[in-house]
Amino acid sequence: MKTRSRTKPSTTPRIIVGVDVGGTYTDIFALDEASGRITIGKVPSTRDDPSRAFVEGVTQVGGDPATIATIVHGTTVGTNALLERKLARTAVISTSGFRDVLEMRRRDRPQTWGLWGHFVPVVPRDLRVEIDERTLADGSIARAVNPAEVARVTRALLADGVESVCLFFINSYANPANEAAAAAVVRSLWPNAHVSVSSEILPEIREFERASTAAINASLQPVVGDYLEALESGLRQRGFAGSVLIVQSNGGVMSIDTARRLPVRTALSGPAAGVIACAHIAQIAGFPDVITGDMGGTSFDVALIAEGQSALAAQTSVGFGMVVRTPMIEIETIGAGGGSIARVDRSGLLQVGPESAGAWPGPVCYGQGSTEPTVTDANVVLGRINPARPIGDRSALEVAAARNAIEAKIARPLGLDVMRAAEAILQVANAHMAGAIRLVSVERGHDPKRFAYMPFGGGGALHVCAMMREVGVTTGIVPRYPGVTSALGCVIADMRHDHVQTLNATLDSLDLDAFGAAIAQRTAEGRELLSAAAIRFERVDTLIELDMLYVGQSHTLAVPLARADLRSRARIARAFEARYRSAFGQPLAGIAMRVLNLRIAVVGRRRKFDLALFAPSQTAMPEPGTRKLWIGQAWRDVPVYARLELPSGCTIMGPAIFEQADTTVYLEPDMKATVDRLGNLVISRN
Repeated sequence: MKTRSRTKPSTTPRIIVGVDVGGTYTDIFALDEASGRITIGKVPSTRDDPSRAFVEGVTQVGGDPATIATIVHGTTVGTNALLERKLARTAVISTSGFRDVLEMRRRDRPQTWGLWGHFVPVVPRDLRVEIDERTLADGSIARAVNPAEVARVTRALLADGVESVCLFFINSYANPANEAAAAAVVRSLWPNAHVSVSSEILPEIREFERASTAAINASLQPVVGDYLEALESGLRQRGFAGSVLIVQSNGGVMSIDTARRLPVRTALSGPAAGVIACAHIAQIAGFPDVITGDMGGTSFDVALIAEGQSALAAQTSVGFGMVVRTPMIEIETIGAGGGSIARVDRSGLLQVGPESAGAWPGPVCYGQGSTEPTVTDANVVLGRINPARPIGDRSALEVAAARNAIEAKIARPLGLDVMRAAEAILQVANAHMAGAIRLVSVERGHDPKRFAYMPFGGGGALHVCAMMREVGVTTGIVPRYPGVTSALGCVIADMRHDHVQTLNATLDSLDLDAFGAAIAQRTAEGRELLSAAAIRFERVDTLIELDMLYVGQSHTLAVPLARADLRSRARIARAFEARYRSAFGQPLAGIAMRVLNLRIAVVGRRRKFDLALFAPSQTAMPEPGTRKLWIGQAWRDVPVYARLELPSGCTIMGPAIFEQADTTVYLEPDMKATVDRLGNLVISRN
């Protein structure tokens, strides 16, 4: 499937391609920076080898790979491997007495209520080995590493078939010398580069979080590394000679070599790219406050953007007990995609998700052998999706099969007619998605009414009006190419490298000279990584934050600092008090302040392409077609518009359908849609 915008006169191609690999579709957005031509496409994902759909999709949509300058990739390979526990055979070498840190966690449990549950750590206990060494909390070394002991343990692990290894020593954030000495021995014997060292990945206080992040990184290195190698090899064979960048969970991009070394930073990479794109589109369109909802084939991912900025979380959990402590965009994910399976449970209640039909066998209407009805099947039966024009270059959808599946599995068990059953599937799915939106808005103190809602993904625009109604949002914004927004975000994203270093000192005792030296060192490391990527940047920014708290507290606040603040304890104190007042209403006078961590982000700002390329070129309204939709317990003839042919400024009253190659937009009867100057559909109530 391909769609092209109008083009400027052709010159030498300089093409940048964004690729987002999802559970059902692989989305591609290609921009020729010389001519201004835009090409988009969706191809079915290949779960057995995601790189195959990637390479084929890039070739189909981007054209001759030899003409492509840069490919930017948002991937869920690492996240899926964690969720499905398809990880490399990994070992942990730890300080004597601390092999069970991974399993003890933070006294949390899988079930909040009750004393039952089951947890399996990413590294089993028989592969967590100990050596006799000890660094104290103040950084002094009580027992140095014995290289002979490290060598003996390493050889034993290799003989046991271990593919990847993690080194985690207690208090190595305070002094990494023991860990570095052991790592040198391990690397001299290890047959590949799959060696993760906790002080290199996360030199930060909190032993469990550091151990978990380093162990997860080690378990992902062979998985993500093999995938990236297959991807790069396939592209090179087709003549590609440009750069490959990988989207990080913080919304920035990194080089493919950095991704091989730090695959833990790719968790939630694909959804993060979509949020970056939405923030950029919404800001240009005049909506700095938006809630985004990415509805793909498998999941529904929600994020909140306030004043043009998405919130960054210091850590997240990918499944219970698998903590990743690396900066990432705050995204709530639930199993509510187009492929989410509807069923009647043993108590007679209708459930939708989290199980998904995925790309194969997919929804029943795909005709690939599935008999379990999905959200997509319900939309097809109700007439909202045109069965003759499905997305992703699929053949015509089988409406009768979808109807029969809903009747057999949902309607009869519930005593409903098939159309009411299809509506019920969507009502349950909408309720789940609305709950996820409330998690990032109402439950974090935000009033949804001050935000616009921006859906994207292949299925998001079908439910935009339902989400506005369920949550109370007054404005919806459907971007020009919602089905490939995450791929667009890959093209937009800046290159970013985050660094953290524990200081753990009161503000009064903080050594400002050492503090400045630490900032200079981390900034230089970040700039070196930017230079190694061989990418042209408009500018490089350094963002500095301190994790601070009052002495006696356990939870920190992130305090952004300007360069002018760094040499003055008084200015740092004022910045913390302002942040504390904003969060809690009143600072605590007379209590000493503690600086726990220094955080530095070095950001290479890439040139943003002009969204005016999305502006509609048409000036006259196209003649709509018609299709029957089930609305209000009856079939109604509803106008169907070719969305990309609508001129700027036109307003259409619901009900209506807008079709385009990457998605379908359903406008409900009590809504209206206006096309803005960038081709976005801005939806509001009549």
